[in-house]
Amino acid sequence: MTAATALLQVLLVEDDLADVALMESSFAEHQEPTELHHVVDGADALAFLRREGRYADVPRPDLILLDLNMPRVDGRQVLAAIKADEKLKAIPVVVFTTSAAPADVSSSYGAHANAYITKPIDLDQFDRVVAQIRSFYGHTVTLPPRPGDANRNDGSTGDPTNSTPPA
Repeated sequence: MTAATALLQVLLVEDDLADVALMESSFAEHQEPTELHHVVDGADALAFLRREGRYADVPRPDLILLDLNMPRVDGRQVLAAIKADEKLKAIPVVVFTTSAAPADVSSSYGAHANAYITKPIDLDQFDRVVAQIRSFYGHTVTLPPRPGDANRNDGSTGDPTNSTPPA
């Protein structure tokens, strides 16, 4: 299985339900094999990632889209916890937030965010940005294997014609 054909598991950590609806619509429009999971705050995000309580049977995400400003546990705390956890730190985290504050950008990269994107206000631009994120993480990069997923670590380069494991 290559990155180009794999079902991309995405965890969206977002408390604004309007932004969640936009994200769901954007992912649905692109007919790419994606399963979008949603939690409303950082506490639920950490429970999801650690497969605690009601999240015991969820798949490990391949990508996390993380808002910064949320109730209970904010995105900054979630990012720090993910990158400090040996089992989670390899999961790419894209900070996707309304903040364009230089301090937020710097602190997110300092905490090892893989990318920082300020949410576009224009709906068409929002859709384009989501499509670019999906394309990049679904087709361009080689993602780390999920625990117990031998197929993900098949030595592929993301090229569907090159799915032969290394010798």
